[in-house]
Amino acid sequence: MQSRNVPTYLPQAILTTLFCCLPFGIVAIVYAAQVNSKLAAGDYEGAMQASKSAKTWCWVSFGSGLAFGILYILFVIVVAFLGSQ
Repeated sequence: MQSRNVPTYLPQAILTTLFCCLPFGIVAIVYAAQVNSKLAAGDYEGAMQASKSAKTWCWVSFGSGLAFGILYILFVIVVAFLGSQ
């Protein structure tokens, strides 16, 4: 019998949705919400795949938010530099 302890990544999905990137975070929430329902239906492989997808989309959301933040800071620095000349 396989272990039924499959991580949902729901807290991470919610946090990345709120603080990083809304569209990708919503995708992560959708996959995270599927984990428990698939486990309840006895679909262990489906639950594992949904968990893996939720984790991937959490990282995509985090990376997108981080990239946007860095680009925004660089933009502000460039505008401030050009404005001071």
